[in-house]
Amino acid sequence: MDQDPTRRSIANATAQPNYSTSSSSSVCSPQSQPDNVPPVIPRQVLPVYYCPPKPESKEPFIDFEFPDPETHRVRIRRPVHKLGRAFISKYQKALAKMKSLPLNDPRNFMRQANIHCIFCTGAYNQMHSNSPLNIHRSWLFFPFHRMMIYFHERILASFMDDGDDFALPYWNWDNPEGMLLPKMYMNGSFFDTERDQSHVYPSVADINFGGVESGLSDKDQIETNSRFMYHQMISGAKRTELFMGCAYRSGENGSCNGPGTIELAPHNALHTWVGSNLNPQRENMGTFYAAARDPVFYAHHSNIDRLWEVWRELNEHKLDIHDPEWLDSHFFFHDEKLRLVRIRIRDVLNISKLGYAYEPIDHAWVNARPMPSMPPNIARQILQQKKQQMLQYFVQKQDFGPKGHRLSTNVRLEVERPKKQRSREEKIREEEVLVVYGIEVVRDVYAKFDVFVNAVNVNTIGAESREFAGTFVNLQKGVRSEEEK
Repeated sequence: MDQDPTRRSIANATAQPNYSTSSSSSVCSPQSQPDNVPPVIPRQVLPVYYCPPKPESKEPFIDFEFPDPETHRVRIRRPVHKLGRAFISKYQKALAKMKSLPLNDPRNFMRQANIHCIFCTGAYNQMHSNSPLNIHRSWLFFPFHRMMIYFHERILASFMDDGDDFALPYWNWDNPEGMLLPKMYMNGSFFDTERDQSHVYPSVADINFGGVESGLSDKDQIETNSRFMYHQMISGAKRTELFMGCAYRSGENGSCNGPGTIELAPHNALHTWVGSNLNPQRENMGTFYAAARDPVFYAHHSNIDRLWEVWRELNEHKLDIHDPEWLDSHFFFHDEKLRLVRIRIRDVLNISKLGYAYEPIDHAWVNARPMPSMPPNIARQILQQKKQQMLQYFVQKQDFGPKGHRLSTNVRLEVERPKKQRSREEKIREEEVLVVYGIEVVRDVYAKFDVFVNAVNVNTIGAESREFAGTFVNLQKGVRSEEEK
């Protein structure tokens, strides 16, 4: 059986495929940059210290303690599109108070935003280590952001007279009713000037945004989003590392770069979709250093956090991580009482103990399994015919060379499979995964390509088709490393 992964690229990227022991085929299809995208500013003229590098704090700290269930009610996080006026008003006033605090107060909104900047750009200086720390693109992604928005939520609640039951709402972009950038974020302290004005309410979000407008009607965009979510949450997330990301360990060789499905998209894709197309790196949301300056960041990550829980429940917690190194990894955050708190990943795995829950909502994507664009047996026959008729139909392994292959045009590869035939029991027991090693983005730019399997015409299908196998998305950091100065 042939495989035909297609990659779509919109930036300078190179990749080296992993070849196994049996035969298959693949295609790369680039997405060209739209005319209105600003030119990339040379790295040497970008400011370096958007957020100053912060050494591991010598400030006294306390260890995290769970809220007392006897005195703290469970807070319910609700979808933004279902919020009432009273809640919105209360939230808006608390956010305005947070923004008015002096910068030397760690509860200040910009200080909150800089937490994300510091931990997501390599600016955090760890004690006893010269390695840059980045909590994206690994198994740290979900727990770190859960911690960050948890403390943000508690600080906001402390500015309210009746904040005991306050909970961050979530932008429910995986649900047809919630796929619009919420109207609430166009007003008052929720408003941010640095957004793509063609994507604000009532535009339907493209949750697999690749830098180019999809051109789909609202109805077709919603259907495509739902089918894409099925892949990212179900068919493409059947193993722990596929959803959670790679194991980021301590030590000189412990870092990794293998993000999970949801982090790549919709997470990265929506960050870019929201950020302003008039800014060099689509600030604010479109680059790590500035993303948390937009209040919609917190609703976006509240939904990411919710989907982590949904995925765990869909898999009956059988794919949960039990590695002690992950469980005992810890971070520091200031709480609503200005205390520095050390919190471990093991502390945030039970949201009931953290004192919050998510309002249940239907998931249309559960029943949105993508259909193949044509019967698979016919697709394989056509691909075999093209292979016989065109000697250069497939890029050869030797064409990659030691420097890889630049994804500036469609690239179609024939990839070996470990087994051509597998029994039903083998398919249930073991997931077959296509791996592309050695992807390199040569500059700090937004880069995206999609992968398809057995796709006859990659120009007429997308993430709504069963041929779609996954996506790669690189979101800009926005801060130069020491080597780039």
